[in-house]
Amino acid sequence: MIEFEHVVKNFGEKEVLKDTSFSIQNGEIFTFIGPSGSGKTTILRLIDMLERPTSGAISIDGINVSTLKDRDRITIRRKMSMVFQKPSPLRGSVFDNVAIGLVFRNIGRDEIQARVPEALELVGLKGYEERKAGTLSGGEMQRVAIARAISTKPDILLLDEPTANLDPASTEKIENLISALKKRFEITVVLSTHDMVQGQRLADRIAVIIDGRIGQIGTSKEIFYHPMNRAVANMVGIENIFEGVVAKNEGGLASIEVNGISIVATTPLPAGTPVVLYMRPEDITFHVKDGVKSSARNEFTGTITKVLPMGPNARLKVNAGIKLTAVITQRSYEELDLALGKDIGLAFKASAIHVVEKTA
Repeated sequence: MIEFEHVVKNFGEKEVLKDTSFSIQNGEIFTFIGPSGSGKTTILRLIDMLERPTSGAISIDGINVSTLKDRDRITIRRKMSMVFQKPSPLRGSVFDNVAIGLVFRNIGRDEIQARVPEALELVGLKGYEERKAGTLSGGEMQRVAIARAISTKPDILLLDEPTANLDPASTEKIENLISALKKRFEITVVLSTHDMVQGQRLADRIAVIIDGRIGQIGTSKEIFYHPMNRAVANMVGIENIFEGVVAKNEGGLASIEVNGISIVATTPLPAGTPVVLYMRPEDITFHVKDGVKSSARNEFTGTITKVLPMGPNARLKVNAGIKLTAVITQRSYEELDLALGKDIGLAFKASAIHVVEKTA
C-alpha cells in the first residue's frame, strides 16, 4: 500500500502540493487526472523517491520512506519502476535500452539474456533486440520504456502521462498493454494523465488533482457522474451546473426551482435546501415530432443557440429557460434535421441529475 499523509511539497517559494492525503491499494490501477501543472508528476516523483516531501509522511508497505537514508531508499526503490512522459533512448540497441535497469541491479548476464526478450514480447516488440533505439517511432520507444520497466519485475509501476505524445493507434496499444500487465502480474499501477477519458478507461480508482490539491477520489462513475464540487465537475466535462432550492420532496423525488424553472431530480434533501445540480451533456435527449413524449420527467422546449462539431459528435448550446449544453451524434443531428436557431424538444431523466447541498 502507498499512503500520503498531509504531504506538502515546495519548490523554492512555490507550493506545488498542498496538504495531500490518499492511499493506493496493492494491485489496483490508480490514476491521477488533472491539468498540466496541477501536481500529478510531482506525486509520482515523490512515490519513486526522486523527491522528498517538504512536510508530511509517505509510506510504502507500512514503511515511512520520507526520512529513510539513501542506502535504505535504494532497497525500496528497486521494487518500483517509472516510465516518464518522454523516454529518451540510450545509444545502442533496443536490447541495451531494456537491459539497463537490470544491469544497475547487478542481475547476471544469463538472467538478462532471458528477461529482455521476454519483456519485449510482452509489449509486442518481439525480435526488436538488435534494432537501433534511435530509429524507433514514439509509440515503439514508449513500449521499449515499459519493457525496461517491467523487466525488473516491479511491485509498483509508475507511468507519467505515458501516451501524451502518441497517436490514437499507439495510445490504444499502450492502454491495452497497461491493463494486460496489471492482470498478468497483479502489480500496482500508478498513472498520471490529463486525458480524462483515458483515466476512465483504465482506472480502478481516480484522484482529481486541481491546483496541488485532491478534489475528489473515487471510482470512474463517482468522479464523472457524482462530482463533489464545481471544480471537479468542470474538470471532468460537466457543463450543466445550476444552483437552486428544493421546493418539495416526495419520497426522494424532488422538485427543484432553478431561476423560475422546475427541475425534477432524485435526492433525499428536504424542501428549503439550497443545492447545486450537475448533469452531463450526454444525458440530454432530443425530439422534434409533435406529440412525441419521453419517459423522462424533465421535458422542455428550447432554441439551439450554438453548434460545435466534435468529430462524430456535435455539442449543442440550447436556451430552454435555462442554458443547457448537450452532446449528440452527428448522425442523430442530421436525422433530426437540427440547425442553429431551430426550436427543439429535449428531455432528461430525474436520475441524470446529481444534487449536492450548497455550502457557504
